[in-house]
Amino acid sequence: GTSQVKLVKLKFSPDGAIGLCSFGIEPGALDLGPVIKKITEGEDVNRVNISVSAPYAIIRYVNFPRMEKGELDQALKFEAQKYIPFAISEVNLDSFILKSDLPDNKMLVLVAAVKKEFLSQRLKIMDDAGLKVNVVDIDSLALVNAFNFNYGEDGNLKDKTIALLNIGAAYSNLNILDSGIPRLSRDIQIAGNHFTKHLSDSLALDFKSAEELKLKPDASVADKINKATEAVLANISREVRVSFDYYESQNASSVVKIFLSGGGSQLSSFKDILANLLDIEVEYWDPLLKINTLGVADADKIKAVSKQMAIATGLALRG
Repeated sequence: GTSQVKLVKLKFSPDGAIGLCSFGIEPGALDLGPVIKKITEGEDVNRVNISVSAPYAIIRYVNFPRMEKGELDQALKFEAQKYIPFAISEVNLDSFILKSDLPDNKMLVLVAAVKKEFLSQRLKIMDDAGLKVNVVDIDSLALVNAFNFNYGEDGNLKDKTIALLNIGAAYSNLNILDSGIPRLSRDIQIAGNHFTKHLSDSLALDFKSAEELKLKPDASVADKINKATEAVLANISREVRVSFDYYESQNASSVVKIFLSGGGSQLSSFKDILANLLDIEVEYWDPLLKINTLGVADADKIKAVSKQMAIATGLALRG
């Protein structure tokens, strides 16, 4: 994340069961090296999966003529610039065929790009910490991975179009999934820090004090906290609505539900205000729902942090 480093360590059993070995959250993501060394200290970790996000990474979903993956890779060398707002020479490109059976001999392709310079910096930080990077993912795709692992077999979601909204510190990640397949991914530049700034301004507090108040609300200022939440959520909901309208104009389905995660979504009134603004069902989802957490920490502690661990869990599930 942009304000914290999160770690999720999983154990994969031969019978297919997955257990939580340990987890951690450390503040101070601006100075990554020391924080990464601290969070991995004593963890017997030498291989990690990491993710990147906006403004250094971007995802596009594109319909291509049906072809093999090797042909697609060649085609992207010439076609990618149409979809990626970075100079192609400055990025690492990857692609994945999501659906190969679209009408008119088409297929749906996920195209991802990450800035080379930023990625090199991240890889060096990991190397300096004695860690080998196994997988480099993008935040939005890690979210989708965690959600589908835990909820992919939920019959109530079969053939439904839903949205994942993860509220981080600096960015909110929005994904629209149709029957579990991602169809739109977007990073919104309104997130948890904006709630804190609004509280700071309205209550004449410094940023740190406002952040503490946001996490542990005082009943005496509950009204001002709700007003700050409503003001910022009005901006987020407008951006979400624009994305929903765009998706629905291009596809035959409508988003029927939003699943929430992220540390910035933990304000008590957040879910209800968002549901009211967008006139849609909203609920929190649990990234650790199908992961055995017994013996790692007490249930209350895990519940308190689980909303913040969605991206880290999605990364760990990559193995």
